[in-house]
Formats: sequence, C-alpha cells, structure tokens
Amino acid sequence: MFEPLCAALDAAGIACTRNELLADHCTFRIGGPADIFIKPCDEIQLCRAVAFCKEQGVRYYLLGNGSNILFEDAGFRGAVLDLTAMKTGIGMKENIPGEEPGVVYCNVTVGAGTKLSTLCNFALNHSYTGLEFAYGIPGTVGGAIYMNAGAYGGEMKDVLTSVEYLAADGNIVEVPAAELDLSYRHSIFEENGGCILSATFRLKKGDAASIKARMDELMQKRIDKQPLDKPSAGSTFKRPAGAFAAALIDQCGLRGYRHGGAAVSEKHCGFVVNLGGATCADVLALCDEVRSIVKEKTGYDLEKEIRVVRA
Repeated sequence: MFEPLCAALDAAGIACTRNELLADHCTFRIGGPADIFIKPCDEIQLCRAVAFCKEQGVRYYLLGNGSNILFEDAGFRGAVLDLTAMKTGIGMKENIPGEEPGVVYCNVTVGAGTKLSTLCNFALNHSYTGLEFAYGIPGTVGGAIYMNAGAYGGEMKDVLTSVEYLAADGNIVEVPAAELDLSYRHSIFEENGGCILSATFRLKKGDAASIKARMDELMQKRIDKQPLDKPSAGSTFKRPAGAFAAALIDQCGLRGYRHGGAAVSEKHCGFVVNLGGATCADVLALCDEVRSIVKEKTGYDLEKEIRVVRA
C-alpha cells in the first residue's frame, strides 16, 4: 500500500527508507520499525512529503530529536518524517526596537529541525541572552515549541515572537506567539495539526561571559540531578498543581521501582529510564503502577508528560 507514496517521494528526490527502527531515533531507545522513514532536506521537501502522504491517505508523524516520546514496540504504521534531516541555517536581525530603553534586541529565525543546543550556542556566540534555560534540553526547536518546553524558570513562550507553519489545509502561515495558546507543556499545535517550519525569537544583548556562566551552571545542575547516563524521555510526569511529581514518587517509596527493563531512576524519581532492553509495554506498565500507587497514597493524579506514539 506504500508503493505509490514511495514512488512519489523518489520522483521528487526526497530520501526515504523502509522499516527504519525508531529506537534509533529517540532518546528512550525504544520502538519498532516505521513503514516509511522520510528525510526531507528542506522546507520545500517537507511540505511536498506531507502533501504526498495526504494524497495517498498515509498517516504521518513529524519527528524531531525524539527526546520526549515513546514509540510502541510495533513501530509506526505509516510515515515518519525526520525534521532533523533538514538543512536549515540561523538568521539574525539586530537592533530591533524593544520595550526597555537602551537595551539592544535582536530577532533570531531558525528552522524547526535545528537542535536547541545549536540555537543556544548561536545566541551565546553573538552575546544575546534569553535562551540560557533551554541549554541542555535535548530537543529541536519545533519540538520545544510544540510542548512549550521549559526548565529552570524559563519557557519557550518567554522569548518566542512568531512561528511559521504548514497548516492542515496546506497553506503556510505565520502566527504571532500570542496566538499559539502557549501554556504549561502545551501549544495550539496539539490540536490544529500544523507542521512547524521555523520560529523567530526575541533576545537581548548581554555579556557573553555571564551567558556562558549561566549555561554552564544549568548544565551542571542537569548532570548532578538527572540520570543522563541512561536512556529516557526526560521528565515522565507533568507537575501536578501544588506538588512535584518526583517528590510524590519518592515519598511513596518508588525510587528504583522496576517493571521489566524500565525503572524509576535512582537518581531522579521524576525520570523513568531504560535499564537495557526495556520495551514500550514495560514503560507504560511501570507508569500505570506508579500512578496508581501515588494516587492511593497521596491522592494526586499524575499525568504523563512523555508522548506515546501509537502504532
């Protein structure tokens, strides 16, 4: 059933493979094969690939760095589009008028498949501040906007000014950040089916040494507190109102709790890690058990932050 799609992609010069193992494309290192794995080299190819999928009635999934997702063991029946394959640069426009007199601002525009670390280093190299909180988040720009990623008191919405995306109707539109319903781990893209193409951020001129010191400080916190030595999808549960998921899990005596190859991290109870050979079924079963125990002992309902991509 995928031959017409593959033929269309091949005729358009868009690279694709069959039965690509998704465990190789996510930080959890879990997941079966995708029927088709598409690697567009730019926005034009991405838009064409999406159009081909729609024309052929093939479901598709947009994949960034795979740092907040869990693929099923059966893989994905359809096409996965790898945004990290896109070759996009970073543009900067300086001396933008801002709210604070005497402060120099710039607009930085970057493709959705660019890693956050690349964007943060670009800002550092040009002495612009505002993205320090994002340094160390192992995702792409598009993925970070999709979930309004945040850490250490900062969120994407704090510095995002606009997003260009491919709408469900096939049109490319640019929308100001204020219209994206950015809230805790949420954006409008969860509902509207849009494919983020690029984003523009507003940053302030700062001191390079101070920016680097803050980035190094936050990275060291990650190294000290998070299980970066084991595959995971980052924070497994959202922060419940009035509490912290990791503290609740620890309070319930679940540090190190295991199901198959998956375990609550000994280092940080907010992370479920892959000890080696963990399956999607192991992770989901462990999450259900943790949620049940926390609910019984504390009354809090934990909601998964990781996104499960069904086969």
